[in-house]
Amino acid sequence: MRFRLTRSRLAVAAVTTAVAGALAFGTAPASASISSGYVSGGGTFTNDWGDEGVISQSSHAKSNATCLWQQILWAEGAKEQDGTAYDAADIDGHFGANTTHATKNLQDRWPLKDVDGKVGNATWGYADGKLSFYDYAHEYAFGGQILRYSGSARSLYLVRAANGNYVFWEGSTNDNGKYRFASYKSRNCS
Repeated sequence: MRFRLTRSRLAVAAVTTAVAGALAFGTAPASASISSGYVSGGGTFTNDWGDEGVISQSSHAKSNATCLWQQILWAEGAKEQDGTAYDAADIDGHFGANTTHATKNLQDRWPLKDVDGKVGNATWGYADGKLSFYDYAHEYAFGGQILRYSGSARSLYLVRAANGNYVFWEGSTNDNGKYRFASYKSRNCS
């Protein structure tokens, strides 16, 4: 009897250690870089984007990471080439001349050193400062946290999934929009 009790305790301890290790591994900060494939973060949501990769007309120009950036341009009310505000119709995942112009407009409004139309560490990092906690995401929304991006013109809600990858909503609830992961390597937003 004593042997079984000790053996049971050892088994419980081993399972507890394995579960704790898996949880620790599962909640470890995701690598926030292009090599991870996604706009991502770990720990608290603050300072998630300051070490992201560059997106521009020549770097990851057709990607869901570009769609995420275009949603930020929309939320900020950045100006397009024709002088009008960047609107939802401009969110297509293609980092072209219009997105470059709107990015320069936004960089000029923000206190950034480089106004180059490229979304690099400083631009991502400044945008990151506009994130705030909204709610915990439940299993229907990839776990993790729902964050609010507070732009100058409107707010945008994002999910930082349990694995650290950012997810955005494409489209409206009226047109059967979908969640999209902010991937550098693929584009399935339109």
